[in-house]
Amino acid sequence: MIPTVVWGTGNVGRAAVRAVEAHPALSLASVLVRSKAKVGRDAGELAGLERQLGVTATDDVDAVLAARPRAVVYAASGDLRPDEALADVVRAVRAGAVVVTPALYPLYDQRGAPPEFRDPVLAAVAEGGGSLFVSGVDPGWGNDVLPLLISGLGSTVDAIRCQEIFDYSTYDQEDAVRDLIGMGHPMEYEPLMLAPSVPTMVWGGQIRLMARALGVELDGMRETLERHALDTGVRTRTMGEFAAGTQGAVRFEVQGIVGGEPRIVIEHITRIHPSCAPHWPTPPGDGDGAHRVIVEGRPRIEVTVEATDEGENRSAGGNATAAGRLVNAVDWLVDAEPGLYDALDVPLRPAAGRLGRK
Repeated sequence: MIPTVVWGTGNVGRAAVRAVEAHPALSLASVLVRSKAKVGRDAGELAGLERQLGVTATDDVDAVLAARPRAVVYAASGDLRPDEALADVVRAVRAGAVVVTPALYPLYDQRGAPPEFRDPVLAAVAEGGGSLFVSGVDPGWGNDVLPLLISGLGSTVDAIRCQEIFDYSTYDQEDAVRDLIGMGHPMEYEPLMLAPSVPTMVWGGQIRLMARALGVELDGMRETLERHALDTGVRTRTMGEFAAGTQGAVRFEVQGIVGGEPRIVIEHITRIHPSCAPHWPTPPGDGDGAHRVIVEGRPRIEVTVEATDEGENRSAGGNATAAGRLVNAVDWLVDAEPGLYDALDVPLRPAAGRLGRK
């Protein structure tokens, strides 16, 4: 069994604890938290399981890493604390752990990552013998392994589009929904996540990764952005009121340009209520969200993935699949050489030993 630490118990961390507990090759060694209110609570309770796991949460990072865990799932957010997240990850790698995380988006495409992110990790690998694999939370597989797999089913490929289409009122992170993305703010408000160049900074690595796998050179990247105001005020079940005239929907693209045309596109279509911007693409049926890959070519191929978790919640389902991709890579990384890996290196494998397992 591979002793594994889950660092963080938010949206991704809860799912990571469940994934580690379910994996036949992993054992949950520790759970690290920042909130004093969570210290001492059982990991099963924090993960929303109906049983105790016998592992109590702690905020003692020194003690946990001093025990030399073989693996760390770093599930703490790095959106507003990238330097701190990088320092945490480097510390764990230097301690000899295999680390998997969605928190460091500059390392989605580790070969093209900025030196200020890549060099400290490589130094920690050389010093401590650990490894790092970063995959996205939006989720990463929807912007790398899935579109690349689907592209191999056709004879010609003209363009690849990866879509996230979601009702964000189901997302359990209100400050991100309101402040980072701007839902419920006046239209003149400029959300950080939608500022020029920020979408490319976050998702550009996945565009570069797909281009590398497809064997094409990018001319560059472009961004598009549309925002839509609520025609009437709405009340959401989890986040309360959103006033008429405030931002109710966002649609943006990061486009990888090849031969002057957008050939590799990551698109997000996000609403706070289904009534806003109904003319934009919507999830299948009356669903709250889905991830879709469209391969334009011959044949045209469209694949839609709907995941649910935590009470039929689509946002939680997306988080769970992102966590699953990372946790399920741990045993492969343990057997591999120490290093810095990306989604083209780490295979997505069947759930061996888990069919029918509770």
